[in-house]
Order: sequence, then C-alpha cells, then structure tokens
Amino acid sequence: MRLAEALQERADLNSKISDLEVRLDRNILVQEGEVPNEEPKDLKKELDDCIERLAYLISAINKTNCEIKVDGKSITELLARKDALNLKVSAYRDAIGVGNSSTNRARGTEIKLIPVIDVKAWQKEADELSKEIRLIDNRIQETNWTTDLME
Repeated sequence: MRLAEALQERADLNSKISDLEVRLDRNILVQEGEVPNEEPKDLKKELDDCIERLAYLISAINKTNCEIKVDGKSITELLARKDALNLKVSAYRDAIGVGNSSTNRARGTEIKLIPVIDVKAWQKEADELSKEIRLIDNRIQETNWTTDLME
C-alpha cells in the first residue's frame, strides 16, 4: 500500500468512526417495547474494528513519515515546516489586513490612523512563503504516491 492510500484510508476511517459513534448513540435508548434500528453490539464491534485499523495506520504512517527522506529531510520535518509557514502566512495576512484597513473620518479634525509597517513588503513576503508552502506540499504529495507504507 502506498503512503497516499494509507492517508486516504485514515481520513475515511475517521469519518466512519464519527458516523458509527452517532449511529451507536441513536440506537442505545429505545422506547420500552421497541427495538433499535441497528443492533448496538454490532455497531460497537464495527467501531472497535475501525479504531484498531486506524491505530495501525497511524503508527505505520508516522513511522514512514519519520524514516523517508525528501531532499535530505524527513516527511515529518517537511510537514512541520509547512505547518509553521502556514501559521506565519496567516499572521502576516492578518497584519496586512489591518494595515490595509482605512479609517473613515467624519471630520478632518479626527485622528488619522496610518500603518507603521510596509504593507507591500509584508504582502510580498507572505506571497513568497505561500509559494514555499505549495512547493513543499507538492514534494510531500509526490512522495506520498511513490512511497510504500512501512509496517
């Protein structure tokens, strides 16, 4: 199994587990004399099986991400870099938004607010970081589809 397939299965299992939890909750209590639409013990077994499979996949994905190198860095390191860059870009874009906001004044005597940052330079840096994020993500995706999952 390729790493990308394991990641997709992990996402599917997370959705299925959430669905099973809801279905289980809906079938635990019934009106006296009625029967549940689905048997809770069957749902519990299916939930347990999904969680066991998820645990296996998480372990194998983490092992693979730690051991496979891309451009001299592990996938885990690349994911951490990508997450950090996303935080930075988000913070920069928030600051850019504040710097770009205009204050409407009713009269010319009111206090005028001006940005103390170079909004254009911050925007350029945010755009460059966004490009780096895209490039990292492309390398990760490429690696995910060409790497076998380690067990």
